Amino acid sequence: MERRATIKDVAEAAGVGVATVSRVLSGGSASAATRERVLAVAAQLDYRPSALGRNLRQRRTGGMGLLVPDLTDTFYGQLSEGVLACARSAGEPVVIGSTGGDPEQEAELIGMLLEQSVDRLIAVPSGDADTWSPVLRAGMTVVFADRLPLQSSPEDVRAAAVADLMALDGLSAAAPARPLDIPAVVADDRAGIRTAVRYLRGLGHKRIAFLGGPGQESRVNAFREAVGAPVDEELVVFGTGSRDSAYAAASGLFQSRPDLSAVVAGGNVLGEAAVLAARELDLRVPRDVSLVMYDDVPWAELCSPPLTVIAQPGRDMGYRAAELVLRAGTRKPRSVVLPTELIIRGSCGPHR
Repeated sequence: MERRATIKDVAEAAGVGVATVSRVLSGGSASAATRERVLAVAAQLDYRPSALGRNLRQRRTGGMGLLVPDLTDTFYGQLSEGVLACARSAGEPVVIGSTGGDPEQEAELIGMLLEQSVDRLIAVPSGDADTWSPVLRAGMTVVFADRLPLQSSPEDVRAAAVADLMALDGLSAAAPARPLDIPAVVADDRAGIRTAVRYLRGLGHKRIAFLGGPGQESRVNAFREAVGAPVDEELVVFGTGSRDSAYAAASGLFQSRPDLSAVVAGGNVLGEAAVLAARELDLRVPRDVSLVMYDDVPWAELCSPPLTVIAQPGRDMGYRAAELVLRAGTRKPRSVVLPTELIIRGSCGPHR
């Protein structure tokens, strides 16, 4: 079997010291000529750093953790693919856990990762700020994806969400100080929801409902802002996260408010529930009810009619989050807001 190239081989072939090769490959300082020569030799020799040796020297297991609420959810699958792609390119293993959207289960998984000395974590948080404070005290580098943890009280949740929405428009607002200073990669929920509501309003819809789930505070606040005061709170309903709960919420909404003419579903599980509930109740889409779903997933185009969606870049979100958590050792990363896009298909029509 052909011997695998070592860092010493690269150093000898490039005419530099082992420390210089290590510095170049880890992104440290070196002259442009030296960097180019070392990288060219490393590529020629097909040199791949030993993650085990590197992590033993740094006294850590290496790699990064990834926590998502549901691995069967198509969007979180896309996000996970992005994280894995970035980690693969950096030679970092990834430990993946599913929290089930349960803060207690999330806390247990965090404890397990800390015990394994994993020092980088990407998470779609389910718990509140109190869940995550011990993680920071333990020295773990954390980047949130898709959403932020809940604040300590419902009042803080509402105030912080409003401040976030105004900040996206370049405005300032008094908001409670966040107990966490953690970067995040999120989609521009406000722009996505606002565009969808304006589109439905342009079709003549006045009674528009929002079907939400856990962790969608920014989306429901964006919806309330988009429809304007006074908000009919009976048209804002929530499921608990499971498919059964989402279906019950959608079915209850359709039956309790037969006067509604359009629904914005806050995620693909909720959109699926709305489609199934409408079918069970013999509501025709879009003749009887128009439907917009947050998330563009493959099955959305296979529906009859295909669903109009607010597309967010799930894979890119995961990739960017992994980039941030890998870069955190050199400088403090900034949060990233990714654009959304309204993709118009056949599930919305003029109000009759």
